[in-house]
Amino acid sequence: MRATRSHDEREFTFDERDFRRVCRMIRDRAGIHLHPHKRDMVYSRLARRVRALGMEKFGAYLDHVEADPDAELQGFINALTTNLTSFFRESHHFDALADHLRTRGRDGVRIWCNAASTGEEPYSLAITACEAFGTLTPPVRILATDIDTNVLHTAARGVYPVERVNTLSLQRRKQFFQRGSGANAGLCRVKPELQAMIEFRPLNLLSEDYGLRGGFDAVFCRNVMIYFDKATQYEVLQRVVPLIAPDGLFFAGHSESFGHAHDLITPCGRTTYRPASGARA
Repeated sequence: MRATRSHDEREFTFDERDFRRVCRMIRDRAGIHLHPHKRDMVYSRLARRVRALGMEKFGAYLDHVEADPDAELQGFINALTTNLTSFFRESHHFDALADHLRTRGRDGVRIWCNAASTGEEPYSLAITACEAFGTLTPPVRILATDIDTNVLHTAARGVYPVERVNTLSLQRRKQFFQRGSGANAGLCRVKPELQAMIEFRPLNLLSEDYGLRGGFDAVFCRNVMIYFDKATQYEVLQRVVPLIAPDGLFFAGHSESFGHAHDLITPCGRTTYRPASGARA
């Protein structure tokens, strides 16, 4: 059995100056604030990139990221983003969304999921829409974005180990998934009708201009703001909230609160908000 290297035996030198530099770079480019206890995680994730590029020093790798962002910045960001997700995570939000959708009529409902990760959340939104309208082709379009291009590739494929869907009811599994066989045994794929409802695209919430048309009936921005400081959260909300319809809903994660942004959004349920009066662009 191969012994695990101790800190003193690491493959690459990684000192406090390197860690502070990584923290500054990921904060400036993705808004993510890394705490000191994340140092070992940062090393283990970025060491794979250093190794893959045939470099010998962390400093040289970080120089490369800054000197040639078109070549490696996305790899740097992908390595440091966290993607914890599941189907119908925080299920009360999907119940609230279903009630909301039933009030929208059949004239082109639009939903934005801006932390799509590997796709479980946007597909849960699609399933909710199908159930709310009683059809596999509801009048709903879903925009699913994420800063991590690797997870978006997984999401667009819509293929998962069957264990990922075992928490769903048998009825949902039969109605919305196709079980693999032969070489694909142990896998399942979301049905084409769900995939047709969703557009996956990369998007950095720190970008000055998202290039999106407003009027979203619902925005899911869950468990991403916890990685931003309060000032960054406010800046992001200044860009996101004007894109929500006046009577639309904004869903946040269970650990997120926005008392510092009461002029932008106002609570209307359990970690559910509406645009505040006067918050429109």
